Amino acid sequence: MADSVSLGRFVWYDLMTTDPKNAESFYNKIAGWGTQIWNGPVPYTMWMVGTTPIGGVMAMPPGVGAPPHWLAYIATPDVDRTVKQAESLGGTTHKEPTDIPTVGRFAVLTDPQGAYFAAFTPAGETPGHDGPAAIGEISWHELMTTDSAAAWKFYEALFGWEKRTEHDMGPMGVYRLFGYKGMEIGGMFDKPAEAPGPPFWLHYIRVDNADRVADLVKTHGGTILNGPMDVPGGDRIAQCMDPQGAAFAIHSRSG
Repeated sequence: MADSVSLGRFVWYDLMTTDPKNAESFYNKIAGWGTQIWNGPVPYTMWMVGTTPIGGVMAMPPGVGAPPHWLAYIATPDVDRTVKQAESLGGTTHKEPTDIPTVGRFAVLTDPQGAYFAAFTPAGETPGHDGPAAIGEISWHELMTTDSAAAWKFYEALFGWEKRTEHDMGPMGVYRLFGYKGMEIGGMFDKPAEAPGPPFWLHYIRVDNADRVADLVKTHGGTILNGPMDVPGGDRIAQCMDPQGAAFAIHSRSG
């Protein structure tokens, strides 16, 4: 079992896409990621930041009705217990706890509002690290949902995330920041009624300059959905879509 200190840490990010090779090329150009083949029971390519794996990319399985998307894995010392607790809190299990030989055990769920995430118990050392994200790593996790107050209660109970500050965004409602081990790692808000699609998690890649990378996104076939723009504190962000249609975001720090 993983050490209990890993409870609630985002540790891995998978991209399910219709064109893995072109996706690999795109993210190499805009995020600087490399790739490495994992010799497991199914074909799988890992995203690499230098020599460190942070996630993977794979072809969308046949029959999946969802568009290309990212799925984040959140660490827990006991994935089976987490699944039972999630269900008791109103979540739904879409893939029962499953072992990956030598890697760990995972399950795929949705929260009560319908946003997908995965719970993961590593077989050995927990992937990732505490503290601020380096360039190329995921630096922010944002939940766009239909009821952020209810979603917060679900995740707080499930993963022990810390309630941080709240920002009043006027007509857009309240932006609820949350933390892990004393550091802010994401936010939640109610998406506008006119926004398409179900609730989902959007993950921000830390880059050196959001404006420069936003230009690269457009140059290499992606789309800028919003931004680049300043956020409180002076950081810069932009929400984007890759050429295959998976949403992601970029984030550069002010200092």
